[in-house]
This record gives sequence, C-alpha cells and structure tokens, in this order.
Amino acid sequence: MRQVYPFAAIVGQEDMKLALLIAAVDQGVGGVLVFGDRGTGKSTAVRALAALLPKRSVVAGCSYNCAPERTAGLCDTCAPGKTAKSKLEPMPVVDLPLGATEDRITGALDIERALAGGEKKFEPGLLARAHGGFLYIDEVNLLEDHLVDLLLDVTASGENVVEREGFSLRHPARFVLVGSGNPEEGELRPQLLDRFGLCLEVKTPTDMADRIEVVKRRDLFERDRAAFVESWQKEEDKIRRRIKRAQTMIGDVNVPDDVLEKAVKLCMTLGSDGIRGEITLIRAARAAAALDGAKQVTAAHLRKVAPLALRHRLRRNVLDEVDTGVRVARALTEVLPA
Repeated sequence: MRQVYPFAAIVGQEDMKLALLIAAVDQGVGGVLVFGDRGTGKSTAVRALAALLPKRSVVAGCSYNCAPERTAGLCDTCAPGKTAKSKLEPMPVVDLPLGATEDRITGALDIERALAGGEKKFEPGLLARAHGGFLYIDEVNLLEDHLVDLLLDVTASGENVVEREGFSLRHPARFVLVGSGNPEEGELRPQLLDRFGLCLEVKTPTDMADRIEVVKRRDLFERDRAAFVESWQKEEDKIRRRIKRAQTMIGDVNVPDDVLEKAVKLCMTLGSDGIRGEITLIRAARAAAALDGAKQVTAAHLRKVAPLALRHRLRRNVLDEVDTGVRVARALTEVLPA
C-alpha cells in the first residue's frame, strides 16, 4: 500500500487545511477551490485528508458505491427495499485529468461485450468512482467548456445521467469537488466558480524557518515513508477524532439569531450576488464550530470562515485593483470587529 504524506505534517497553509476539514465534516458546503503557486501542497493536502477519514460503508458489488443506509438517491441495483451486503472501503480521491474524455468521466458502454454477445453493459466512469468521496481537478481553470458544463449538471443534481445509442442510465454522483490552479493561466468560468463553496489562495512560504521545516519533513518522508508516517500517527489520530466528533455533533450546533443577522449584514455590505453566500457562510461556520467542539456558532467562527466562503462571490470591478480578500477583511472590520 502506497504511503500518503500525513495531513498533520503539512507546514502552515492553515486556511487550506481548515477549508478541507470543513468540507470533510459537511460535504454540503460545496467543495473547495485552491488557487496559488505550484508546489504549495495542494494535491498533497487533499490526498492526506482522504487517507485520514474513516472508511465508508458501501453496498458490496455495487459499481456506483451506494451507501447501504440510504433510502433515496440510489442506483437501480440498490433501489430501496432490496437487501444487500455492505463492506468498508477507503475514502476515494479521484483525479480528473484535463485530457479526460467525456466517456471516461461519465462512463460508457462496454463495446467489446456489446459486439461479442450483444449485451449492453455499462462501464462506470470517474464520477461513479468519486461518489461519496473527493473529485480532484488540478488546473481546473483550464478544463474544457463541455466538461465544465457536464460537471455543472452533475454537481447541481447529484446524479450522472448517461444516454448512448438508445441506452439510458442514471446513478448517484455526490462528491466533494476540489479544484486547484494558477489564476495567471486563465480564469475559471463564473458558473463553475459559484459551485465551489469555499475558495482560497495559497502562496509559497516567505518565512525561512517554515521553508526549512518543509524541506526537512519532505526529505524524511522520501527517505523512509513508513517511519515518517508512524512518527505522525498520534497527531493524525487527534485530527481523525476531531473530524469524527464534528461529524457526529454538527446537526446539534445552534446558530443564534444575532449571528445569522451578522452573516446577512456582512454579505449585504460586500454586495455578494444571491443568497448562496449567506447559506455557505452559515454552513461553514457551523462546521468550524463543530470542529472546535462548540455547541453554538459565534462571531469568531464567522470571522474565521468568511474569507473562504465569500471572496469568490464578490462582483468584480475592472477599475478596482483591491483584492477581494482585502474587501472581505475591510467588511469584517466594519460588521464583525474583533
């Protein structure tokens, strides 16, 4: 089994780690978009988090990874009322390459079986493998338009619908969408940008001590992966317990009316479009509170997650050179002074 770099061993990048933890606790937040320099640990963090999460229960023999406890949103094989055995599988992290074809992503008919025996057998694609886990797209801003349209449909409905040569099939496809890229190489389409619940920018560390520590840890990992992973096991277990506790208690975390009012006022001050900003802000704040073991969302939780939930939802003014992160920080000072 290939050793994965420990999540706890990642130096700095606190916003990125927080965003991924929030998405792990509440997949309904809507995924994470990470823009920034290459070599800043984006893909490492995603794979490290997936390895940290507990195994999931799926229906044995199901090609679409349906959860046995669900009563809705199942494939035809696992329709409600049918008894089935379950098994535990690791949380999947599926890479969607930029050059992937639509058939590889959605799935396609098995041509060999169709020609040999006339049987219409469907071969599941990347979306089926990612169901219940993470779908990771590096350089997401370079994704072809027709694939962006496909992802928009799937993320909106939670289902993958395939129609080929008189063959029609649909199966559940709910996952945490994680994208990364360099904004200098191209803009992300607004429709897809809006589908990401949280957005942040990571930068190469400028502190010498941090850079030295990154190099030291990576070198130790490459020289003896098993020993390095073992040395971080206690810290990994702490994070694992923290995630599990948060997933258990998040449904009972209360959002007081005054905190909700501040969240709405913050979004109105920033002029964010629609109300998705408020909804995501509250969900992210609730997940952050659960990660802290708090039974109630506070203004401090809003301040912590507001830049992640709102910076990509602001209207752009070509004449305004102020970064969206700066605009969020100013609004926070006005609406939620520390």
